[in-house]
Amino acid sequence: MKKLLSLLFLILLTGTLGAQTNTYSISFENAGHHEAEVKATFQNLEQDTVGIRMSRTSPGRYALHEFAKNVYNVSATDSKGNLLNITRPNPYQWNVSGHDGTINMSYTLFANRADGTYSQIDETHAHLNIPATFMFVPELSDRSIEVTYKVREDLNWKVATQMPKVSGNTYSAPNLQYFMDSPTEISNYSLREFEVASNNKKQTIQFVLHHNGTEADFDTYWEQVKKIVLAEKEVFGELPNFDFGTYTFLACYIPNASGDGMEHRNSTILTDREGLAEGGMEGNIGTVSHEFFHAWNVERIRPKSLEPFDFTEANMSGELWFAEGFTSYYTNLILCRAGIITPTGYIEGLTGTFNYVWNSPARQFYNPIEMSYQAPFVDAATSVDPVNRENTFISYYSYGSVLGLALDLSLRQKNLNLDDYMKLVWETYGKKEIPYTVEHLKNSLIQYAGKEFGNQFFDNYIYQGNMPDYNALFTTMGVVMMQDESRPYFGATVSMKGNGTAVIDRNPTIGGPAYIAGLDYGDVITAINNMPMTKEQRFSDMIRQFKVGDVLQISFQRHGTEKSASVTLQGDPAYSIQLTEKQGQKPSKGVLANRKAWLKTE
Repeated sequence: MKKLLSLLFLILLTGTLGAQTNTYSISFENAGHHEAEVKATFQNLEQDTVGIRMSRTSPGRYALHEFAKNVYNVSATDSKGNLLNITRPNPYQWNVSGHDGTINMSYTLFANRADGTYSQIDETHAHLNIPATFMFVPELSDRSIEVTYKVREDLNWKVATQMPKVSGNTYSAPNLQYFMDSPTEISNYSLREFEVASNNKKQTIQFVLHHNGTEADFDTYWEQVKKIVLAEKEVFGELPNFDFGTYTFLACYIPNASGDGMEHRNSTILTDREGLAEGGMEGNIGTVSHEFFHAWNVERIRPKSLEPFDFTEANMSGELWFAEGFTSYYTNLILCRAGIITPTGYIEGLTGTFNYVWNSPARQFYNPIEMSYQAPFVDAATSVDPVNRENTFISYYSYGSVLGLALDLSLRQKNLNLDDYMKLVWETYGKKEIPYTVEHLKNSLIQYAGKEFGNQFFDNYIYQGNMPDYNALFTTMGVVMMQDESRPYFGATVSMKGNGTAVIDRNPTIGGPAYIAGLDYGDVITAINNMPMTKEQRFSDMIRQFKVGDVLQISFQRHGTEKSASVTLQGDPAYSIQLTEKQGQKPSKGVLANRKAWLKTE
């Protein structure tokens, strides 16, 4: 996907569009039943048998998704319309033989999930993620591509995509990588755009919105989006050079969409069920912040492990704690800096992510690099067999986010900051589009903050699962961590049922009271200290009636057998994170100056 603009211009200037171009068309006559008719033409073929595939992966995702399952009614002809022989070597591929140098492939696609990975076709829109929609020939991946979208004019559909327009509703991509990375929204959408000056030139930021709300709602939301764009540009000092001078947000906030966000080189997908007036404005603006930050961090500051992106196998990367996690750190920080959320809201919003990472037993099993390796199993991946993720996995989004926080506050103790470290990584790798490794990130931190600091951070927190001293770091910003160890803690997620029982909904936390007592996922609790459960009371309220150190006699059923266990309540390990002012303390001028430099607010 690198240096694509110059490549496209070279193709155009040399006049090779045509014979060495793979062409596609897609139409939506049966949109009401979520079907599209797809045609693909591959010419100048030299192999007797050509393998034509559906992708198993999608850019921005790290797991397998098996898009071939939604393709049927497949046929192939040569340039004269003669039917060709098709065999199936595996579930993802169609081998076509007997051609005359040209294969015309046609098939029906079923698509009914609007998110950042799949496609959805109905009478409201055609929401197309390219890997979920179009077949391809791996050996022809360097060829240019033209795709014609036969839109439903009766539904006032228009096309929005990061691909440049050829004419009408035909768009082009310089190669397969760019094509697969170019989601397309076709609907009666609304559009806003503004120009941003960067490096002595102006680039256009567009927001395409397919929604059922008002233009006034969109205007309000758009003002927030513009603030995010400018605040993130300030982190890196400049915008990326978008390949065609434009970056496009492709948003679907409609009842038939699924909540998601997915970065691409010059665009991003944003989807949610809630419209802007139904809570979607507040609920989705964080996704805008996260995905646009990826225009630098992931799309151009890019892990070597993701290059080139593999459409046949899962892409395993050990850098996701940085690529996704540091981006997650900036997500709400940018909202604070842009004035969209308050400093109080930002600080208190750290609590949930911090507790999730700090109190997870998973750090004894995997460091952040190894946690990143788990992505193919967790990134919208599905499985039917039970797993122990509650105890063995921390999301690299969250893990990296709290490490990004720690690194930022640690650097600020040295009169440095994470923004300038990110700028250095951008200048060294992202701007030049040189893929990086974990060792490169370490060397950049050593270059920026010194050998002792860089080695200490990576050796303790990246190559191992240790955690920084957050209490000391927060103190420099006038932030306090508080823990109520007098509040009893059971150590398992339990829900009350209508029949007067309580069920353990997840694997108990390793080292917690329920785990130590031998309770397990699925156990049905019928009584505590011989007192029957009542459906009117929440389980957590029942536990709060006791004290830390109390021993509870738990009666429960497991696989139809009556059992009992003794549970010794522990103190709640959770922290709350707040500004010191909320505790009636007045920060010093120096602390307030530190906080202002960090949050960039008054």
